Amino acid sequence: MEERKLARWLSRYDGPPLTLMEVCGTHTSALYRSGIRQMLPPQITFLSGPGCPVCVTPTSYIDKLVRYALTPGCQVMAFGDLLAVPGSRMSLSGARDRGGRVDFFYDPEEVLAKAEADRKTTFILAAVGFETTAPVWADLIRLVYEEHIPNVRFLTALKTMPGAMSLISGESHIDGFLCPGHVAVITGCRPFRKLAEETEETMVIGGFSPADLLRALTRLVLAASQKKRGLWNEYPSVVTEEGNPKALALLADVFTPGDAVWRGLGTIAGSGLYLREKYRALDAGSRGLSEDRMPAGCRCGDVLTGRITSEACPCFGRACTPEHPVGACMVSSEGACCITYREK
Repeated sequence: MEERKLARWLSRYDGPPLTLMEVCGTHTSALYRSGIRQMLPPQITFLSGPGCPVCVTPTSYIDKLVRYALTPGCQVMAFGDLLAVPGSRMSLSGARDRGGRVDFFYDPEEVLAKAEADRKTTFILAAVGFETTAPVWADLIRLVYEEHIPNVRFLTALKTMPGAMSLISGESHIDGFLCPGHVAVITGCRPFRKLAEETEETMVIGGFSPADLLRALTRLVLAASQKKRGLWNEYPSVVTEEGNPKALALLADVFTPGDAVWRGLGTIAGSGLYLREKYRALDAGSRGLSEDRMPAGCRCGDVLTGRITSEACPCFGRACTPEHPVGACMVSSEGACCITYREK
């Protein structure tokens, strides 16, 4: 009953026009698949933000993985979505077509068995993700360190969300943010509460089921339409104020923050996670990957910051499709362009 009431209220909203942004790629997909995005009235515009880790990985990171793939004695291991992301010259799939050693995994720990079976090969793991998956990588890095596994290295492109959201909050056309629920499970509310206070924005943490989304969106629309600023937690069943202390302690032990380049957004201070000195021997050269060459005509950067929708990019659905992606936003299953293309 509550869900029907909330859905009815949202579909009949007739207040001031609002432009809202969901930051998480899983939210982008859930809003389409639940039908909630389609039922929103014209007064509510939803934009998709930089919540897809594959989408914001710069070309210099892909280029370095390509070089490793083409280096004798090395093999690159990555999640499947990363293989088609364009570098400045080629993707990992392109490197594999040229004889490079590239493979994908579902669980990073699969690589440890491969490393044990083939000591002559150095396995380079492409560690990409946000706060949600960073503890998984931290746990694996510590395991490799403690077990003295000699032929596994990590090329990290791990990023944290508040810095990117702070950058985007400078876009005056955005009236409120649906914050990433999965990230908040790890970090807790505090980083987003601090961000909302510093930027004077309207922010709501929400879950992913239709019921969770309806509650979060109703809160966001109500607060934004009344110009109320601050953070509301509409995912209290799993998101606490403090977050996951065990995961946060693990992250603090393995990683240290530093500046990071986001594809299409540039360098964001303190938004990257890099191996601490204790684990530095396991690093495959993650620092200093600052170059980012956007393909001609690609406007992924404008999509990720909400300046345009996916359909407004001149490449969308023409030169750029999931089968032949030009930009990173069309590659990943959590990318705004890929989701929009498949759901339209």
